[in-house]
Amino acid sequence: MYESSFADAFGKLILRLSVGGLVLLHGIAKFMHPGSLDFIVARLDANGLPSALAYGVYLGEILAPLLLIFGIFTRFGAFMIVVNMLFAIGLAHSTELLVLTKHGGWQLELQGMYLFGALAIMFMGAGRFALTRD
Repeated sequence: MYESSFADAFGKLILRLSVGGLVLLHGIAKFMHPGSLDFIVARLDANGLPSALAYGVYLGEILAPLLLIFGIFTRFGAFMIVVNMLFAIGLAHSTELLVLTKHGGWQLELQGMYLFGALAIMFMGAGRFALTRD
């Protein structure tokens, strides 16, 4: 049986790698296809927000996930992902907040998992399998 502190630290590592790795893939896709920011710019403009905020997606989907993966400033990285997901939900998915899929799942399952996974990391911290302690 694993010592509980080891299991706790290993669970935190799995969560950090999962959330960080999966969000990072979205960031890499946006970096590889910069035209994908056009949609974000349009949504920001439509809501009266500065279009320059669109570049924040690189912080929330590239830098922040790397912080989680390596366990550096983990709580701050998780906070950036939370903010990024709140913007994504607010700007692009607000009409789907109370919508279920035809299979009964929440329409925003993916966004919700990223948001709440990052929120959990923000409160729990990196654990001992990290480059820096928080």
